[in-house]
Amino acid sequence: MYERYFDFVWRNVRRLGVPDCHADDAVQEVFLVVHRKLPAFEPRPTLRAWLSGIVARVAREHRRAYARKSPLARSLAPPLDPDEVESGAAGGDEALAQAQATRLLHALLEGLDDHKRAVFVLAELEQMTAPEIAEATGANLNTVYARLRAARKEFEQGVARLRARDGWRSR
Repeated sequence: MYERYFDFVWRNVRRLGVPDCHADDAVQEVFLVVHRKLPAFEPRPTLRAWLSGIVARVAREHRRAYARKSPLARSLAPPLDPDEVESGAAGGDEALAQAQATRLLHALLEGLDDHKRAVFVLAELEQMTAPEIAEATGANLNTVYARLRAARKEFEQGVARLRARDGWRSR
């Protein structure tokens, strides 16, 4: 199970706002919870939806713990280092641009409240359906739809602000 779902858990822990410096701990905690609760798992929600709910709760707790730390401790999160960006077949500049785009995505996601962020990540990035998201989060289906609409609107407004601020042009 760990090997099969590690990438899924890691992506979602990061997308749900857990800083890099805490991501390993959050992923480990997710799998500890899974190990503890797996015997009671009922296949009504899919395994992926069940796992998504655990990831969302663990990520929320890690973000809250991180937010309680002093500003100095939060500022120690490592900045993007262009020298550490791997240059693959696409080249170093493209890898750097990808890393910067990822940081922008995380900044935009950080602007969403916990509930909207979880729904947005599961729908837009993990391609889960609204009923699957409702099962994963324990929210009412209509609430999921409302949160997703609101999250999309806030995300689009954030992108528009960044484009206006940085003078981006649509391509």
